[in-house]
Amino acid sequence: MKLGAIEAGGTKFVVCIGNEKGEVLERESFPTEAPEKTMENVFKFFDGKEIEALGVGSFGPIDPDLTSPTYGYITTTPKPGWNNYNIMGALKERYDIPMAFDTDVNGAALGEATFGAAKGLDSALYLTIGTGIGGGAVVGGQLVHGLLHPEMGHMKMIVREDDTYSGKCPYHGTCFEGLAAGPAIEARWGVKGSELPEDHPAWDLEAYYIGQAMANYILTLSPKKIILGGGVMHQKQLFPMIHKYTQEFLNGYIQKDEVTTDKIKDYIVYPGLGDNAGVVGALALAMSVVK
Repeated sequence: MKLGAIEAGGTKFVVCIGNEKGEVLERESFPTEAPEKTMENVFKFFDGKEIEALGVGSFGPIDPDLTSPTYGYITTTPKPGWNNYNIMGALKERYDIPMAFDTDVNGAALGEATFGAAKGLDSALYLTIGTGIGGGAVVGGQLVHGLLHPEMGHMKMIVREDDTYSGKCPYHGTCFEGLAAGPAIEARWGVKGSELPEDHPAWDLEAYYIGQAMANYILTLSPKKIILGGGVMHQKQLFPMIHKYTQEFLNGYIQKDEVTTDKIKDYIVYPGLGDNAGVVGALALAMSVVK
């Protein structure tokens, strides 16, 4: 089966041809520019490829409600040119095939549950921590939707006493994204996170906020596996510190070995699909609409 996938990110688009095994057979990426230019590159890649279905995981907020008049739109994004852009309308006008549309993080959650670190589980949480912070969840084998879609990066946080930073988020200041996404690290310390040494105090503070968020998600969703992706999580030294702070914030309340013992290292993990989680997730979305 020949499937198409689009990981529509705020910084770059990744497009690929793959199959029902989650194998990426052909892949390209290009910067996210104005919609017309970006979609021209998308069409150039897919034209003539004769794919049977297409999955799209997009930066948001988006409207994934099939009954809504703005289904398939990227909605209130501050990204120039993309506000209220009908991305699915543009794709459907070009290709007469089944399509699925969701957030990039919901797609990645489905990809990890289908092919990656949460394979075989009916419950998982995927978080991306990078330019922004977003989360997708699989519960009972289904992606979580509701009034809109989860916006897990915007929960308010308890600011650590030694942290004087006022937060980067223009909406919520000291929410999770405002305190712990890549731009917040850079604003707080004056350089990009990738330029900080592994033993820099930035990483302990980062782990404190991520661990606090993990405790909140565990208490709310009770996932069977938590997967942390995105550019910030390339700093693998964060994981042991995140495990420690998660346990401290839970404080013994959840009596499960996965969070009370060293088994936590197999519970809060790096993506099994690595940096392909998003695009393989879009393949999984495509599979969901193939009859």
